[in-house]
Amino acid sequence: MVERRRRGVRTALVGEALRVALAARERTDPGAGLDIVDLGGGTGGFAVPLAVEGHRVTVVDPSPDALASLERRARDEGVSELVRGVQGDAAELLGLVGESSADAVLCHGVLEVVDDPAQALQAMASVLREGGVLSLLVAQRNAVVLARALAGHLAEARVALQDPDGRWGATDPMPRRFDEAGIIGQLADTGFMVHTVHGVRTFADLVPSAFVDSEPGAADSLADLERAASQHPAFRALATQLHILATR
Repeated sequence: MVERRRRGVRTALVGEALRVALAARERTDPGAGLDIVDLGGGTGGFAVPLAVEGHRVTVVDPSPDALASLERRARDEGVSELVRGVQGDAAELLGLVGESSADAVLCHGVLEVVDDPAQALQAMASVLREGGVLSLLVAQRNAVVLARALAGHLAEARVALQDPDGRWGATDPMPRRFDEAGIIGQLADTGFMVHTVHGVRTFADLVPSAFVDSEPGAADSLADLERAASQHPAFRALATQLHILATR
């Protein structure tokens, strides 16, 4: 239950910002719905709600099990005709969905694990139409430095601070993390214009689970605090993830 509440806090802010960006894009053709590609979208946590809102969503994911769950989820919500699952990864994206075929691309928690982030960003730029929206969610280096230090792993914190990929050691399960300046630079190099940067999970991973579970209204208060801090530069620098909205 606590973990579901925490996930709700984490995804709510991303979803709110994404829907504002999609609404702005949709004004060019009101009521028609958008063509959206969700790279690494898995079981459809974002894709199916977007389809419920009338958008056509293609989920590209390497896991056949996740795509099967996506199909069931879309069927249960009555939007099977608007959701398409395609097995593949970032390296195959352009061939799978086609050039200039999407009004928006979602890439949430994927750039950390692809073989070549620059190539993946270029593929996303290629499938977007002019003015199309990129919703990018990436793990941030600063947060893991703080987390390792607070856990007493001071040597690992220092390694993460200095490592080019923001990893704390050979057994770190995350292949890479980003800092804000670095990821914005990579987006600029690919031809994207960044419009907003939000911090995600600034406090959600730090507040004790027992408090969120037992204190009435704590989950809502945590969500409000996350929302208020998400664009504050000082707190954004400590967020576990950065959510970036950019256009091609």
